[in-house]
Amino acid sequence: MPTIDRPHFPPARRRPARRAPPPDRARGTPAPHGERVLFATTEMADFVKAGGLGDVSSALPRALAREHDVRVLLPGYRAVVHGGRPLRIVGRTRPHHELPACAVGELRLRDGLCVLVLCNEALYERDGSPYVDAQGREWSDNDLRFATFSHAAAEIAAGRAGLPWRPDLLHLNDWPGALAACYLDWRGDRVPSVLTIHNLAYQGVFAPGCRSRLGIPERAAEFGTRRSLSFLKGGLANASHLTTVSETYARQITEPAHGCGLDAVLRKRMAEGRLTGIVNGIDASWDASRDPALWSPFAVGEWTRRRANGREVRAELGLLPGDGPLFAVVSRIVQQKGLDMICEAAPQLVAAGGQLALIGRGEPALERRTAALAQRFPGRVAYWHGFDGGLARRMFAGADFLLMPSRYEPCGLSQMYAQAYGCLPLAHATGGLRDTIEDGVTGLLFPDASVGSLRHGLQRAFRVFAEPMLLGAMRGAAMLEQHGWEEPGRRYAELYRRILPRQAAA
Repeated sequence: MPTIDRPHFPPARRRPARRAPPPDRARGTPAPHGERVLFATTEMADFVKAGGLGDVSSALPRALAREHDVRVLLPGYRAVVHGGRPLRIVGRTRPHHELPACAVGELRLRDGLCVLVLCNEALYERDGSPYVDAQGREWSDNDLRFATFSHAAAEIAAGRAGLPWRPDLLHLNDWPGALAACYLDWRGDRVPSVLTIHNLAYQGVFAPGCRSRLGIPERAAEFGTRRSLSFLKGGLANASHLTTVSETYARQITEPAHGCGLDAVLRKRMAEGRLTGIVNGIDASWDASRDPALWSPFAVGEWTRRRANGREVRAELGLLPGDGPLFAVVSRIVQQKGLDMICEAAPQLVAAGGQLALIGRGEPALERRTAALAQRFPGRVAYWHGFDGGLARRMFAGADFLLMPSRYEPCGLSQMYAQAYGCLPLAHATGGLRDTIEDGVTGLLFPDASVGSLRHGLQRAFRVFAEPMLLGAMRGAAMLEQHGWEEPGRRYAELYRRILPRQAAA
């Protein structure tokens, strides 16, 4: 493969090849042996999602269910309770201070995965997302809503919710479930817990006056200052083990630059051997050869068919026919994702003969700036405000490069989706982007979160596009990458087995 001017990045650990599931295991069917795991999450793509957590919470429990008895605990949002699946009440949690009592329902998905539903109409059956109302404002009682969820997870784990099933281990996700580890500790319940950090920037910070209503004892000093109370910080201090969604991000969050004020406690947990990075996966539906959303499905090497997708997606988005590279952005329109840098570099991209297609929504000021860019360069820049899953898949299949100049990126899923469809990610070398992109082979990395570094990366992308053999080789290498959930599931299963003996001996 020809060499172009590649900056040097220390090698990231290569991901092992995908392991096929045992042939006699149905997807999502609970294993007859193995640990009983309660996977507590506030998003699940089967019902509701606000970000990548929803995709992870749909796929990881299914991967784990091949070896373990896994049940997902989910708040009883309207889409869950009234989604058309039979819901059977199997337990009930008791009130605790101002946390209300809740019914615990059970439903089964088509593949056999069991979902426990925390039912409380006043707390969870609302318009909007899990965290904000229809106007994008955070619910004023989020502390009560997610403390109730956390308390319920702890009560189920401790066997106090009346269920005939009791987990050996509790797997928590992000700040909304982090207090569960604290409630277990305060009650003296010796149930091991794993807390996964999907994005450290979201910490669940509330006024300290909520302590009494949430049942947080005065002796609990793990929440930090007297001026604020962080659900996540409490969970970091009390969970048996912490994980995050890539190895590079696990190291970065122990440093002040990326630790969001929690680097000290994270350094301590890493020194104790209780912080692990495990890269997320993507589900098997991301297969360009059989995706029904594409105009022209294609396999590795079928680049003529892939080019047909490029022509179609240009037409769908109102872009002019073109022979230059098409760059895609499939992202929340927020500063963290580097959309301001993309807007600044876009005129040079267009002047060099490229086109830019963006889809997403986010911060109003950046949305306006992105829309203005499309108005300034009609036919060369297109912006689809909102999100459409089918269109996103067609953009991955038709674009030549995916722009991801994220200032930080715990894991990222879009770069793996893009690779599966032969779209080369052009990304800032941070977090999971660095762990899943091999520079110059399965994508392009640039070293700094700056406009200048992004522009240099764009120059490299234009040079790759001008070399058809190199472009085809990189597309093929990207599509052959193995990003399934089997390997992450295996690593989590190993972690569970390590934690349980440790907890028993503690």
